[in-house]
Amino acid sequence: MARSSSSSNPKHRKRRLRVGFLALTDAAPLVAARELGLFERHHLQVDLCREVGWATVRDKIVYGELDAAQALAPLLWAARLGIGGPPCDVLTALVLNRHGNAVTIASRLLIAGVRDAAGFRAEARRRHGENRLTLGIVHPFSSHHLLLRQWLRQAGLDPDRDVRIVVVPPPQMFRNLAAGTLDGYCVGEPWGTVAVQAGQGWCPASSAELAPGHVEKVLMVRAEFAQRSPDEHCALVAALAEAGRWCDEARHRGQLARWLAEPRYLDLPVETIEVALSGHFDNGVGRLENLVDFFIFSRGQANVPAVSHAEAMQADLIAAGLVESRQCPPGLPGQLFREDLFRLAVPDAQLLQA
Repeated sequence: MARSSSSSNPKHRKRRLRVGFLALTDAAPLVAARELGLFERHHLQVDLCREVGWATVRDKIVYGELDAAQALAPLLWAARLGIGGPPCDVLTALVLNRHGNAVTIASRLLIAGVRDAAGFRAEARRRHGENRLTLGIVHPFSSHHLLLRQWLRQAGLDPDRDVRIVVVPPPQMFRNLAAGTLDGYCVGEPWGTVAVQAGQGWCPASSAELAPGHVEKVLMVRAEFAQRSPDEHCALVAALAEAGRWCDEARHRGQLARWLAEPRYLDLPVETIEVALSGHFDNGVGRLENLVDFFIFSRGQANVPAVSHAEAMQADLIAAGLVESRQCPPGLPGQLFREDLFRLAVPDAQLLQA
C-alpha cells in the first residue's frame, strides 16, 4: 500500500482540504478515494467540490479557493504563463488518467451523408463562410482541443479556417448539440455516450485511438501548497494513486459507475456511465467497439508525471499556436510535471504497477 509521511502520524491531521472536480467519468479516482475512505486512511480531511467548468477550476486554484483540483493537463501551461488570466506557479505530481474522450458528431449530419471523416470534410467545405460547422471544446488549453485539431487535419481540414471551434463547459455540450448550436464536439465521457443514447450523436473516434497513451487529467496544485504543506500534498497524491489502482481493476468498474451516478457527482443513469468504463463503447452507428483502454487510471505507470510527456505536450501546444516557444522558460516541462514529488509520495509505484 502506498504511504506518505503524514499517513503514519495522526498528529499531522490539519485543516480540511478543498479539492475540485468536474462532473466527468474521469473524476473517478477522486470519487473512489472518498467512497473507499482513502483520504481518511492517509489522515486527510477532504471536501470534494463540484465545479462548473475548467476556467472556474483554474481561477479557484490561482486565488486559493481550492487547494487542489482535477485539471486538464495543458491548463498547467496557461496558468503558469498567465495566458487568459494572472500567472500562477502551479505543478502536478500525479496524472489522474489517460484517454477518456471522444469526438462526437451530430446525428442530423447523417442525413447530409456525414458517415465518416471524408463525409465530414465534404460537408465542412460545402458550409464555408459564416455557415461553417461549429464544434465544441471544453477549453483552449485542453487535450480535447489538440485531439479535435488532429482529427480535423486527418480529415483534410484546416482547424482554423474550415470550421468554427468554440468553448463550452462539458455539462452543456449535449444540450447545445441537441439544440443545433453545435454540430459536434470533443469532450470527456459520459457526454459522448449521452449523445449516442439520446440518438443525437455518434462518435467517429476516441482519444485512445487518436493519441494512444496521451495524458488527460492531472492533479493541479499551486507550488506554494506543495512547498508549504508537503505532508498533506504527499498524502493527497498517495491516496489518489491508490484510488487509481482500485479504479483500474475491471471487477470494480460496476461499483465505480454506481458511485459516479450519484447526484452529488455526475447525477446520470448508471447505464450511461458504465458504457465507457466497461470498455464496450457504442459509437452510435451500429458498432460496439471493444476499447479496453478507453480509460486508464493507473496501469502501465499511467500516474507518473514524466517530463518526456510534458515536453511532448508543450511541443503540441506550440504547434497548435496556443503557446509561443519564446514564452516558455528553459526547463518549464520539468517544473510543471514533478516526477520527483510523485516518487516521494508513492515510493513503491514501480513495484505496485509492474
